[in-house]
Amino acid sequence: MTVPFSIEWKLVTGGKEQRVQDKENFFSIVLDGYQLFPMEERIEIQRSQSTDQIGFGKVVELTWKNNQTICTYQLLSLHSVN
Repeated sequence: MTVPFSIEWKLVTGGKEQRVQDKENFFSIVLDGYQLFPMEERIEIQRSQSTDQIGFGKVVELTWKNNQTICTYQLLSLHSVN
């Protein structure tokens, strides 16, 4: 059985991110398949593939489980209002 795996250089949230409680500017999102992001590096954050970036973030934790990736990131800068 093959497992989908991709290496990403930007995070596309689709508006599904959830704020991490008790941590300012930290968010978590569950993504389909196994995705790898650069850790502790500044990457672009986008709502969708076809829109401009909304800001920059830094991935601080990745968890791969049940054919999903749980990505926790810190929002470093925001170019528009949520």
